[in-house]
Amino acid sequence: MRYVLLVAWREYSENAKTKGFWIGMLLFPTILFIAIQVPVFLEKRGTPTRHFVVVDQSGQFEKTVDAAVERHHQRRVLQELDDYARKHAETTAPKAGQAGDTLARFADTDAALDEFIRRGGKEFYLRELQPRLKPGAPSFNEPRRSFERVPLPPDIRTNADLATIAQELRPYLRGEKKIFAEGREIGLFAAVLIPADVEQRIVRPGASRAAASRTWRGIEFWSINLTDESLRGEIQRAIDDEVRRREYVARGLDLALIQQVAATRVPFESLNPRKEEGKERVSGADVLRQWAPTAFVYLLWVAIFSIVQMLLNNVIEEKSNRIIEVLLSSVTPGELMMGKLVGIAAIGLTMVGSWVLALIGILAWKSSGHSEVATQLYTVVRTSNLVPAFVIYFSLGYVMYAALILALGSVCNTLKEAQSYMGVITMIMMVPMLTMMFIPKDPNGTVATVLSWIPIYTPFIMMNRAAADPPLFDLIGTMVLLLVCAVSALWMAGKIFRIGVLRTGQPPKLVEMLRWVKGS
Repeated sequence: MRYVLLVAWREYSENAKTKGFWIGMLLFPTILFIAIQVPVFLEKRGTPTRHFVVVDQSGQFEKTVDAAVERHHQRRVLQELDDYARKHAETTAPKAGQAGDTLARFADTDAALDEFIRRGGKEFYLRELQPRLKPGAPSFNEPRRSFERVPLPPDIRTNADLATIAQELRPYLRGEKKIFAEGREIGLFAAVLIPADVEQRIVRPGASRAAASRTWRGIEFWSINLTDESLRGEIQRAIDDEVRRREYVARGLDLALIQQVAATRVPFESLNPRKEEGKERVSGADVLRQWAPTAFVYLLWVAIFSIVQMLLNNVIEEKSNRIIEVLLSSVTPGELMMGKLVGIAAIGLTMVGSWVLALIGILAWKSSGHSEVATQLYTVVRTSNLVPAFVIYFSLGYVMYAALILALGSVCNTLKEAQSYMGVITMIMMVPMLTMMFIPKDPNGTVATVLSWIPIYTPFIMMNRAAADPPLFDLIGTMVLLLVCAVSALWMAGKIFRIGVLRTGQPPKLVEMLRWVKGS
């Protein structure tokens, strides 16, 4: 045992000194931090303001477009104000009628937005929030507008037909010309062209297919950006709502009554029979708890794959450099193999442990900033059995795959020889990744159950089922099977390693390796 620990310490210290180890250990938290912060940053500051022009020859929808764009901006202002209040206001409940009372109760709904605009928008919110602000709270910075309408270029003839106007706007839409507005040159993102006879182009239920085909080109939205459809979506929804409102009025229907009927609903609540009586309501944290194992499965897959790859490189490098022969003059093949297994496992646990701690630390930091999703995730990770399950399945999965890799590395002389074998192993390991999103939807179904009892997949599938309370028979049975297979794989790897580690020349056939296992 002493020599096993000496070899293990050598493996650990040698790998811990490499740049790759530190890069691997620091890369995950860096990527995690970037993955959380960059999308938020890009959403708030990275996407430029989209400038557009409107030509409404019908004279009916210009104000509708302007109102839709303004409403979109006010929604963003309300969301930013809610974030500002969560970060810089005292946690005491606001008085009835204050900002954070009525608005919070309708959280991120049209009702909340209507109430926000009706009461005066940002000025009202900040006025009501002022008594609750913490000392030294920074001033609120209003987000810049996502969309902004600009005047038409002076050389565009608004009385021309739409085809001519579109042709004249093409250089501006392609970026060949700029529009001068707000004292500077501005690039044009889109043009909204509304024909004079737009009323005749409205598609109504019951219209013939021929009539519908004649009206397909109604309002024209011109833009070279085919991926960002947010502006088009806002304008289209607003115009469709306005058209429907006019239809109600034209047919003599009471619009207020229709809106009341449309807002009528039956409360629909999700309940979980597994939860204790009186607390059956399904929360956002409960939903995240069901999906959280998927992230751990991905982390488990990356950890095992990267660490066994490290083990393979280590064995082949030392074998090709003849260092193995020097080591075997002092220790037995079994001690060398176990030392490498334990040493690389310690490196892997150090790396994975830093990743898990980084995950918990970042979630704790984001939850302290009053991020609701981060708070729920932090609660799930802290109060569930996911971390202990991850450690158990990582350890057993690593032993099983590491035994296979040690056997493979001992019979190959170069990495090139090992690549064909690694290709097969990689394809086998892809199955848990392909089923990663399906398993949480049916965690105790046939597919999940069958895959759980296949030892090479057990660590990943059972990790994915961890939050679904799998049957005790599956939990204990698969654990025992995995343990037996890991020990068996280690025993067979020892047989192959003892003979193959000093072998040179072409790698042996599979039949020959099986003969080694049976022989001694």
